[in-house]
Amino acid sequence: MRRTSKSLPRERSARFGYLGRQTVNMTQLKNDTFLRALARQPVDYTPVWMMRQAGRYLPEYRATRSQAGDFLSLCKNTELACEVTLQPLRRYAMDAAILFSDILTIPDAMGLGLHFVEGEGPKFHNPIRTAADVERIQVIETQQDLPYVLDAVRAIRRELNGSVPLIGFSGSPWTLATYMIEGASTREFKRSKEWVYNSPELLHQLLDKLALSVIDYLNAQIAAGAQVVQIFDTWGGILSDSAYQEFSLAYMRKIIAGLVREAEGRQVPVILFTKGGGQWLESIADTGCDAAGLDWSTSMADARQRVGGRIALQGNMDPALLRAPAAAIEAEVARILAGFGRGEGHVFNLGHGITPDIDPDRVRVFIDAVHELSRPYHAG
Repeated sequence: MRRTSKSLPRERSARFGYLGRQTVNMTQLKNDTFLRALARQPVDYTPVWMMRQAGRYLPEYRATRSQAGDFLSLCKNTELACEVTLQPLRRYAMDAAILFSDILTIPDAMGLGLHFVEGEGPKFHNPIRTAADVERIQVIETQQDLPYVLDAVRAIRRELNGSVPLIGFSGSPWTLATYMIEGASTREFKRSKEWVYNSPELLHQLLDKLALSVIDYLNAQIAAGAQVVQIFDTWGGILSDSAYQEFSLAYMRKIIAGLVREAEGRQVPVILFTKGGGQWLESIADTGCDAAGLDWSTSMADARQRVGGRIALQGNMDPALLRAPAAAIEAEVARILAGFGRGEGHVFNLGHGITPDIDPDRVRVFIDAVHELSRPYHAG
C-alpha cells in the first residue's frame, strides 16, 4: 500500500533502504569543480552547465529522438536517455551532466496520462478538477512507479565513469500542480489561481502528496547515483508574495528537510530554482538549500550581496544572448562574472533552459568564455 500520510520521518532513508540499494560507480571524480563551487570551496575557474543542455538545439539529439519515436519513449528508453545525456559532454567541456528526463514524470506515474502534442507541449488525459480527483491521487513509490528514471541514472553514472558529477531533478510541487490542474501548458494559470484563492485546503492536500512524492523521487535518484539534485520551480514566479510563501516555498522547504544529504562519502547539494523568484532570494536561502538558481531578471551582484555567502548562486545569462555574435556572448559572460566578483560559490548557467533554435557553435563560445574569463576571479 502506498503512503498517504502527511508527514515523512527523517529516518526515512534508512527505513526504505535507499543507501543499501546503491549500485553506483564509486570512481573518484576527475572534475569536481561543480561540487566544490556549490560547497563554496576554492576552485580554479567558475564551473558551467546549461539547463536543457541535452536537447533540440543539437542535431544528434534530434536524430536520437527520431530513433525513439517520441519524447516519452526517449525518456523511458535507458540506452537512448543515457545517450542524449552524454551528447553535450562530447561537444563541450561541461562541468556537470544532468539526467535526461521530464519534470512531469511524477504526475504521469500518478495516472494523469501524460502525452505531448507537437507544437503545443505537454497535456494530460486526466487532469485534476475535483476533490475526488485529489483523493484518488497516490503518493508515488519511485522504485515501483518510475523504474526507468532510476535505470537511466545508473546507466549515465556508469558511462560518465567519474568524468563529471550527475545532476538529478524534479519539478516543485507547485509547478507540478499547475500542469495537473490546468491539464496543459498555459500562460494564464486561471484554474490554478482559482484553487489558490477559492480552494486553498484542497490545493494543500494535492501539494502535500506531491511533496512526499518528490522526496521519494529525489532520494531514489540519489541512491541510484545522482550527486546533486535540483528542484525546478518553473512557475513559482507567477504567485503573489504571500501565495509563493504558502503554496510554493513551504513545500520546497519540506522536501529539502526530507532529502538524503550524503551519499558515497560526499555531501549531496540541493539547488532550488524559482523562475522569476529573485524577490524571494533571502527566503530561498533560508530553506536549507545549498544554491539558488537565478534567472536573468536578477542582478548577480545584488544577489550575492543579499545572500551574504550563505549559499552558492547559479546563473544567470539570458538564453537569448546565445543568438548574438560571439563578441556579445563573451561580453555578457564577462559582465556576469564581474557582477559576482572574486571568490567562491558561483556556478555559471543560463537564466532558463536553452531554446531549440540556438546554433551549437554559439554554445561553445559561451562555455569557453566562462572557463577562460573566470580564472582571474579565482587566482590566488
